[in-house]
Amino acid sequence: MTHFDQPLGRLEDLPPDYVAALRAQNLVPLWPSLRAVLPPNVPTRQTKPTYWSYQTLKPLLLQAGELTPIEKAERRVLVLANPGHGLEKMQASAAMYLGMQLLLPGEWAPSHRHTPNAVRMVVEGEGAWTTVDGEKCPMSRGDLILTPTGLWHEHGHDGTEPVVWLDVLDLPLVYYMEASYHLNGDRQTVKPGSGERMWTRAGVVPTPVFQRSDKRYPMLRYPWTETRAALLALAEDQPGLECVQVTYVNPETGADAENILGFYALMLRPGQSLCLPVRSPAVVFHQIEGHSEVRIAESSFTLSEADTCCAPGYTEVTLRNLSSEQPAFIFMADESPLHRKLGVFESRS
Repeated sequence: MTHFDQPLGRLEDLPPDYVAALRAQNLVPLWPSLRAVLPPNVPTRQTKPTYWSYQTLKPLLLQAGELTPIEKAERRVLVLANPGHGLEKMQASAAMYLGMQLLLPGEWAPSHRHTPNAVRMVVEGEGAWTTVDGEKCPMSRGDLILTPTGLWHEHGHDGTEPVVWLDVLDLPLVYYMEASYHLNGDRQTVKPGSGERMWTRAGVVPTPVFQRSDKRYPMLRYPWTETRAALLALAEDQPGLECVQVTYVNPETGADAENILGFYALMLRPGQSLCLPVRSPAVVFHQIEGHSEVRIAESSFTLSEADTCCAPGYTEVTLRNLSSEQPAFIFMADESPLHRKLGVFESRS
């Protein structure tokens, strides 16, 4: 047994009067808790493999629409909470918050801005829109819409059926940093222009001859029609490619679309199984089209359209398309940008 394998002293080994003297000075001995905060080989993870069925969740979300008017809710959301963190903490992983948000016809969720970054992955319904920093973004199934930190945003609905979307925020991290707050604002004035129209053709970009954009986020809406077409084209162009995946990026810089969380779309070919690398960040999987099996360590979930699940970091994940005839499409969110910025990102074979 090496020195580092020796068991460490316990708190109960210390004299009670000594422990009391420490606590009186707001002091804590490290060694009894050292292995808990610095465990060997693999971090301690509270995030558990967790699954949320949309068909089970949807009636409860619609009931929330009957029970609570938008004026009393501001944002009518059911939080997808990971039991490993405790439901009261309202987080899916260490840095990710998930929520299913409902907007009914004729409703308007008032303009506000906040410090956490957010994205909206549209689940179902037509006729709703999100205005972000003056840009009005229509919401269709599978669209990804950014509401980055500090930008004013509001939601409205001109259609006839309920619209639902999945919120993904870095709220747990910002809250942990004691930096989470919001400000309310007036209804926004819509400005001309639409960012995605400038950036949806591969290989060509606007030429800033006369004026360079001062927007930190030049593209706020990523239409699913374009993302889906890119995945299909990639799969057809490279039939031997094992992982058909695209990353949502800032088209001006090529960096991740937002600063803390990463967002991706993945296509599984008919009948395909894909074993993902074991990596340090937690990952969220949301089924856009098709049916998939997600195996997370010893847990296994079957995802139908609009279902969501979460995998902790440092965990083996295998995805399988349950259809032998049609591709399956999955939206993914993870903590990779944060891990890279902190220098703790790992990918283990």
